[in-house]
Amino acid sequence: MIRPCYLYNEEYDDCTSIRARFHQYFIHGDSIDCNQWKRDFDNCVRFERNPKDTKSALELIESEKARRTERLGAHYGNDVWKKRDRVPDDWAKPLPEKLQKEYENSYLELKARELRGEIEPSKDDGRTLCVIM
Repeated sequence: MIRPCYLYNEEYDDCTSIRARFHQYFIHGDSIDCNQWKRDFDNCVRFERNPKDTKSALELIESEKARRTERLGAHYGNDVWKKRDRVPDDWAKPLPEKLQKEYENSYLELKARELRGEIEPSKDDGRTLCVIM
């Protein structure tokens, strides 16, 4: 659960930037506290320097768990939609005829046929995907 230390520092720098402060003021009406990112960075550096420093590692893991819980709060708090217990019975039914006709000569269908081994992979069909002028 512990990410590389430079990521915590980047998050802190991003959180304290002028652009982020403007965004925070626009969304929340005030700037948010970015000190948790700094604490996480400091804990990460302490743990990286001394792998036996379990206190710093545990603080960092708890911070990551709290961040994940906050981020997924709306998902777990959803009481409008019923979550599925299993896949629907007809999940692999064929596409409607109109969509099948559109799919017939598409690039995706061509690549799918190549992967299934039905046709030879194309080496160079003369098309370019990017042109720099």
